[in-house]
Amino acid sequence: MLTMDKLVALCRNRGIIFAGSELYGGLANTWDYGPVGVELKNNVKRLWWNRFVQSQPLVVGLDSSILLNPQVWEASGHVGGFSDPLIDCRQCKNRFRADNLIEDYCAEKGISRDVAGLSNEGLRELIDKENIPCPSCGGHNFTSIRKFNLMFQTHQGVTDENTTPIYLRPETAQGIFLNFRTISRSARVSPPFGVGQIGKSFRNEITPGNFIFRTREFEQMELEFFTPPAEANTWYQYWCEECMSFLLDLGVKKDNLRMRAHTPEELSHYSVATSDIEYLFPFGWGEIWGIANRTDYDLKAHMEYSGKDLFAADPVTNEKYIPYVVEPSVGVERLLLMFLADAYDEEELEDGSTRVLLRLHPLLAPVKIGILPLSKKLTSQAEEIRRRLAPLYNVELDDRGSIGKRYRRFDEIGTPYCLTVDFQTEEDGCVTIRDRDTMEQIRLPLDELESYFAEKFRI
Repeated sequence: MLTMDKLVALCRNRGIIFAGSELYGGLANTWDYGPVGVELKNNVKRLWWNRFVQSQPLVVGLDSSILLNPQVWEASGHVGGFSDPLIDCRQCKNRFRADNLIEDYCAEKGISRDVAGLSNEGLRELIDKENIPCPSCGGHNFTSIRKFNLMFQTHQGVTDENTTPIYLRPETAQGIFLNFRTISRSARVSPPFGVGQIGKSFRNEITPGNFIFRTREFEQMELEFFTPPAEANTWYQYWCEECMSFLLDLGVKKDNLRMRAHTPEELSHYSVATSDIEYLFPFGWGEIWGIANRTDYDLKAHMEYSGKDLFAADPVTNEKYIPYVVEPSVGVERLLLMFLADAYDEEELEDGSTRVLLRLHPLLAPVKIGILPLSKKLTSQAEEIRRRLAPLYNVELDDRGSIGKRYRRFDEIGTPYCLTVDFQTEEDGCVTIRDRDTMEQIRLPLDELESYFAEKFRI
């Protein structure tokens, strides 16, 4: 059975994900992606971009700045309202989000309790009413609840005396809204059309955790789809289905996924409909992908603050309107964690040993082909094969240790195919291809390698 401890250990041992700044004792909740992890992360981003930008006739791409004019965050409501309810335990000094404290306690006790929309006073009353203890020390001596702004603030300027406070962006969406007019004109598009973006975001989370599920520095893959108001619900349903289909097409187990619509009490003030795709992690159900009908809130807010025209015009009636926005937004790290958890498997072999493997979809696999010379005497021949395949796929040649241990290592990082060069290769011009999932082996001529793998890795 998979546990988060097993997954974290595998990621560390196999060069997928390491703790950040480990040489200096670390920095809480920061993570570095190793040689295997960075390939997996890039594959996730490439597949999302191919599906949601390149393959969509109505979507274009953008890469906007991380640092934005501070007025952007005032217009969007982040300066005044982007905060979490913070509560401290006076006894052990640990800090919690009050809403999460209640939700975790109620889930443990099997109590149904909806805290969405409750004020800080309401949250505190509920904590007292249910006599909820501190998860760390069991005490009941909490501080009052106060707002905690999630944005990282920094300063821009040449001297300490002459600086302007600015923020690291907490989301990538605002850069898209700011460029709505420029993109519409330069790309010659009008609603319905979308803008996709992949980029870093930063949130000063009170309680980050569950490995890379909630971090302070993360990447988002966001799509803002601008649509006439009358078509917004149709597009909302389309993107809900498309996001779920993307996950299923990459092999995620259907039983581990669910689409949960927000109740009216849960909806953000700018949304008339929001659904979350959730995944069943070892720690429980967690949100992976949010799809929201944000109405015209964003463009209207920026129009009011900037004084600029962000209207669109109906191509038939020429009537002006403010477009609605449908937003499918997903975090790269959460998606990556889901793929790792879903692919993890342990298999009992006939000799009594246990084989650990990641059954990643071939398109997700960080290393596509492992090349294994049976002996170091065959390394030069294996290197020739590596040079042929390397321009097409991420391949790795490994000639150290026993063939069995090398197979196991490639299994654990999710490599779908291993190619073995043996002493017969020079005679018959063939190599052995081993399938990760079935462990079945076939003999294949060298001149058929490109066509064989082209079919296996077809998008």
